[in-house]
Amino acid sequence: MGGVDGVRLVSVPHPDREEERAMARNVRLMHCTPDDVFRVLANGWLYPLWVVGTSRMRDVDESWPAEGATLHHSFGSWPAVIDDTTVMREWDPPRRAVLEPHGGPIGVARVAIDVKARGDRCVVRIQEEPVTGPTRLLPDTVFDAITRYRNAETLHRLAYLAEGGAPGTTGGSSALGHESTAEKEPIDR
Repeated sequence: MGGVDGVRLVSVPHPDREEERAMARNVRLMHCTPDDVFRVLANGWLYPLWVVGTSRMRDVDESWPAEGATLHHSFGSWPAVIDDTTVMREWDPPRRAVLEPHGGPIGVARVAIDVKARGDRCVVRIQEEPVTGPTRLLPDTVFDAITRYRNAETLHRLAYLAEGGAPGTTGGSSALGHESTAEKEPIDR
């Protein structure tokens, strides 16, 4: 596979086709715990900081990251900004999250993030496949090449946040079943 930080093409059954579809799978070794990764994922407001292409957050459902909860965000650069959403389809911290980003005219995708502890570090794998839209019409090699490089950067950004204790993620998260022990300090103005 070329190391833990590598990229590998795998074949998986496509839900609407009988044949298998090649899918890019990115893997990264992070110097943090699985809980640290899931603290970042649990904070919907951090989504544009780690997801490549997302330019801003508009709203986060109060129930985020519960299954069925939605993030309301935009992608693109002004003036070509498209408002879209991402729905949490599976939330099983600190092991697995499955998101369903809706990209307007680009279509819908399924993104699975799997995390496994490795000592005091963890291995994070991200897999993405198109569900609807014109990206499903792309040849597998084209879709995989684009997705694989974008998701390598996505994991790079996620690592910065998880390893560095992004604001709003340190001290635990009620979404993970932990109580925060960090005291809230007032902001000096």
